[in-house]
Amino acid sequence: MFRLPIPTANYCNSNFGSKKHQCLFLLNLCVSFKHLSQIHAQIQVSGLHRDPFLLTQLIRFCALSPSKNFNYARTLLDHSEAPPPSSWNFLIRGYASSDSPREAIWAFRAMLGRGIIPNKLTFPFLLKSCAMVPALKEGRQVHVDVVKLGLDCDVYVQNNLVHFYGACKKIKDALRVFDEMSDRTVVSWNAVLTACVYNLRLNDGIEYFVKMRDCGFEPDETTMVVVLNASSELGNLSLGRWVHSYVIVRGLLLNCQFGTALVDMYAKSGALGYARLVFDRMEERNVWTWSAMILGLAQHGSANEALELFPKMLNSSIRPNYVTFLGVLCACSHAGLVDDGYRYFHDMEHVYGITPMMIHYGAMADILGRSGRLNEAYNFMKSMPFEPDPIVCRTLLSACSTHGVNDEQGVGNKVRDKLLELEPSRSGNFVMVANFFAETGMWDKAANLRKVMKEKRMKKRAGESSVELGGSIHKFFSGHDSQSDHEDIYRILDILRLHMKLVDM
Repeated sequence: MFRLPIPTANYCNSNFGSKKHQCLFLLNLCVSFKHLSQIHAQIQVSGLHRDPFLLTQLIRFCALSPSKNFNYARTLLDHSEAPPPSSWNFLIRGYASSDSPREAIWAFRAMLGRGIIPNKLTFPFLLKSCAMVPALKEGRQVHVDVVKLGLDCDVYVQNNLVHFYGACKKIKDALRVFDEMSDRTVVSWNAVLTACVYNLRLNDGIEYFVKMRDCGFEPDETTMVVVLNASSELGNLSLGRWVHSYVIVRGLLLNCQFGTALVDMYAKSGALGYARLVFDRMEERNVWTWSAMILGLAQHGSANEALELFPKMLNSSIRPNYVTFLGVLCACSHAGLVDDGYRYFHDMEHVYGITPMMIHYGAMADILGRSGRLNEAYNFMKSMPFEPDPIVCRTLLSACSTHGVNDEQGVGNKVRDKLLELEPSRSGNFVMVANFFAETGMWDKAANLRKVMKEKRMKKRAGESSVELGGSIHKFFSGHDSQSDHEDIYRILDILRLHMKLVDM
């Protein structure tokens, strides 16, 4: 049985002048819920159960310590006559970092029901919980309460409002809250940058980053990670390199999070040499670091190197996740390793306990399709535990166009019908099917399908390409001159063409 420590005479004269101080001292030493229940018993016996500060410390332990016990915390609050706001704040904060963030909303409503007025420390973690759920309706009501209490100018509350709206994909609301802030911190800028990147408003995110620098704020590691994510999605290698050089000049540490973002950025941009250089220099790597490197190698022509990296990851005691296996299956597809693909797909679920997702089934179908095993790929697609999505169908139809000579079972026709059933109005599917007809010699069917597209006024989205120049991304669309100076571009192209002819002469 746990025995409460007996204070010495010196402690009795100073720190233990009262039972309350003894209980507070014991609460600071508490390491388990068993100990807490005994301390609580001492509080009850001593007649201190009405003390609001002791109650708050009991709830703090129940909500925030490793020995979490939310039910006990709620019981304490239910049996307290006037629990202070701080006790409810600790409960809400505990739920925000738990697997049950929605319970924080319950705690807030119970708090209001008891007539307890929230303060500025109530709302940051409450909004964090609403963002995690996500609970847009409840979060908006919380925003109303924030305004009613006059806390809408508190920077910490506003930061979490920006984060909440961004997480709920209400980017306009997030930007409005941020733009109306009279006082901002680096955390404020990070919140709006994260909201922009999460909602794929990448150019807006870069613009806010430039404004952040113009306003005299120095970016921190979190800022750099968010900007790297934006540059990865934009394919802006120049921006990513600038971020890397900025971090080196500032002397910021290459921690695991930032190193992983660098590896991901270089890998997605096709700069595998830089990605591998950063990867090899990292002292600490997690599963996301390894996965980013493996997937990057697999997608950019280094399938064998990706497959060599996978066992090294396992030897370093890092357990793979669903992204790791996506990279491994992608590598098997590009390397034509069907048997290895089957083995990795099997190990994913039966060895590592990772349930395959649609994207993994699509990768396996791609492995079979690229190898010309069309009927096997079709049967694999039919055996999926869920309805195949259009992406899987398009992948297999593309393989049928390439390996039409192997399509003795008419897999292409079956996949074609399934694709048009899933997305009957997507113009790109009609173009793909028409091309399939043309490539397999069915010219009449191809012409009829294009005629149907014309009658229904279906247009395929224009092809798009982009060029990075001086840190800016210039997009070009098929059949459309988006550049105001396109005449100068064509004039330069004509000069280059003439120069090439002269060289050949």
